[in-house]
Amino acid sequence: MGIRFNEEKKIFNIETKNISYILSILETGHLVHLYWGRKIKSNKIDYIITKREYGSFLANLDNIKGLHLEAIAQEYPGYGNPDLRSPAIQIKLSDGSTVTDFRYESHKIFKGKKKLNGLPATYVEDDNEAETLEITLKDKLANLRVVLFYTIFEDYNAIARSCKIINDSSKEVEILRVLSANVDFNHSDFDFIHLSGAWARERHIVRNPLRLGGQSIESRRGASSHAQNPFMALVSPNTDEDHGDVYGFNLIYSGNFLANVEVDMHSNARAQIGINPFDFIWNIGPGEEFQAPEAVMVYSPNGLTGMSHIYHDLYRDRLSRGYYRDKERPILINNWEATYFDFNSEKIKEIAKEASKLGIELFVLDDGWFGKRNNDESSLGDWFVNKEKIKGGLNLLVSEINEMGMKFGLWFEPEMISPNSKLYKEHPDWCIHIEGRLKSQARNQLVLDLSREEVCDAIIKMISDILKSAPISYVKWDMNRNMSEIGSSAWPAKKQKEVAHRYILGLYRILEKITSDFPNILFESCSGGGGRYDGGMLYYMPQTWTSDDTDAIERLKIQEGTSLVYPLSSMGSHVSAVPNHQVGRITSLYTRGVVAMAGNFGYELDITKMSDKEKEEIKNQVVFYKKIRSTVQYGDFYRLISAFNSNEAAWMNLSKDKKYLVVSYVKKYGEANVKPKRLKLKALDEDALYKVNETGEIFGGDELMYIGLEIGELFGDYQGRNWTLNKIN
Repeated sequence: MGIRFNEEKKIFNIETKNISYILSILETGHLVHLYWGRKIKSNKIDYIITKREYGSFLANLDNIKGLHLEAIAQEYPGYGNPDLRSPAIQIKLSDGSTVTDFRYESHKIFKGKKKLNGLPATYVEDDNEAETLEITLKDKLANLRVVLFYTIFEDYNAIARSCKIINDSSKEVEILRVLSANVDFNHSDFDFIHLSGAWARERHIVRNPLRLGGQSIESRRGASSHAQNPFMALVSPNTDEDHGDVYGFNLIYSGNFLANVEVDMHSNARAQIGINPFDFIWNIGPGEEFQAPEAVMVYSPNGLTGMSHIYHDLYRDRLSRGYYRDKERPILINNWEATYFDFNSEKIKEIAKEASKLGIELFVLDDGWFGKRNNDESSLGDWFVNKEKIKGGLNLLVSEINEMGMKFGLWFEPEMISPNSKLYKEHPDWCIHIEGRLKSQARNQLVLDLSREEVCDAIIKMISDILKSAPISYVKWDMNRNMSEIGSSAWPAKKQKEVAHRYILGLYRILEKITSDFPNILFESCSGGGGRYDGGMLYYMPQTWTSDDTDAIERLKIQEGTSLVYPLSSMGSHVSAVPNHQVGRITSLYTRGVVAMAGNFGYELDITKMSDKEKEEIKNQVVFYKKIRSTVQYGDFYRLISAFNSNEAAWMNLSKDKKYLVVSYVKKYGEANVKPKRLKLKALDEDALYKVNETGEIFGGDELMYIGLEIGELFGDYQGRNWTLNKIN
């Protein structure tokens, strides 16, 4: 591994154990892209850049005949000088023009990785874990600099990229577009994969061939959103789980984003990802700088599974932080679907008492415990205990549940405010709004203006006071609406288009403070389920409520799509009641357990209303999950059968030492007159023997991979199975 600079050829070679990323400085000083893919030995590949006449519609660079910037793969392109493709950066100068010309000024290579000011990012615990290249480009006329950062990790085949704009001039300029990463490919023979959906059906896998012109996914909602996730991959057309070239792009950011691929008139693909330039302007004065979020780029020659393993390992180890990063996550029970708003402390203790008997480790009190919150029409912002519901206060309730042998967790929605609340009456200007415009409500609530320091400080104090008041072990941090009428009474007119990004910066400041002050609390992020499931949130909170849709069959696609990028240790997944509250489906308790055990396991139902037989089954599920959870949460994950193109879904988890595996299978709909199928496993030792713990049968690794594990007879719809296997030699 290392970063090398060939002084003679002006070539940078960024390489890990398995990949090479190569760029060079053109004779004009422009930074150009040469290669990204499997590791190659040579870095003398400047022959890729050639001079060629294309006709009058491509302008010459510096009037050098045959040198056309629009026909060259660039590293961080500006607009109009003379590349007319989609730019990575666009700045409006004080004279009103928007053309910039950034050329190489200097570079540094150093061990380790710098923190990004005010933003989440991957990190190192020792400088020897990574190496960073910092390249400075300068527009001499405008007196502006762009600093590009590339970090490679010793143990992960990933490149972390970001950029910073510095204004060295004496005049204010406006940043109109500042993307975090740009990669130009010399062809467009790719399929475009992204994760799309809506509330309760997040992150479905969408795959289509690239076409001429632009294709993009984006969010304009003030959050990364249910609709799109800040991830895309370009894959060779024949790519499957185990074979083919995969180029992944993921933005570590929780706000408005753009992931764009432009296929130009010569069939070259330009891939970009960063803050969405739509409705974005950032004013940067003399001596000021602007830091863009980090993008993590992954190349795998081993298909989608190869890409997923890189993202999973990196995000588990060097994006998530805190006490629970490497800890097994507790099995929890949440009262939301059991009671909704209709509960008191006695009802909560009844559920907790039954749950404790079954080995469940954590009770989570959801929405409705504060202010006058008996429905969703009031009290957000009034973070004090409703003592009519919680007799004797929160500390007493927590202590009583702790005495049952369970930890205690609490739900918050700190970023929102109800118009019917004490806080709103005191501070009606503290919400996102535009003076004179209607304040549109969603779920009877408005969004607090986190671009304002005093609002952030108030949230920190209110939440901290609650967390100090009782021995709370877990927090579910929810956010149940997106932004509209985006504006702030705290900022002048020229800064109104900064508000959406300033909100995210304010959110990150709040999260940094609270998670640092309460390091032993397990924080789980939520936004109506998976509406803000992104790397930015994972930096502060190591797990996310995957979706409000708890139906086992619906969850097959949601969890599979999520697993393309995000580790299973980040996925909250629960067994809920039937008929399911989102789709009305009736699925067996066993199958609900099989699906929910593919993440951080828990329950979301009224356990006091279940039969003794069902309680015994839950007790067995809890015992089983405690045996497998280390492998599920921290092992390697393999998708065996996709729920997107089959009546079945199957997956497996393999421990890091490759000695223990968990295999899971679900059949959606029953079929008549079909013989039992066999499920082929992956990544086993061909020469080893494996014991199926449930049956005592012993098979060779080659048999399990090439013949398969017999699934057996499954009668009816929505049937599932789990197996565990031990390597015995």
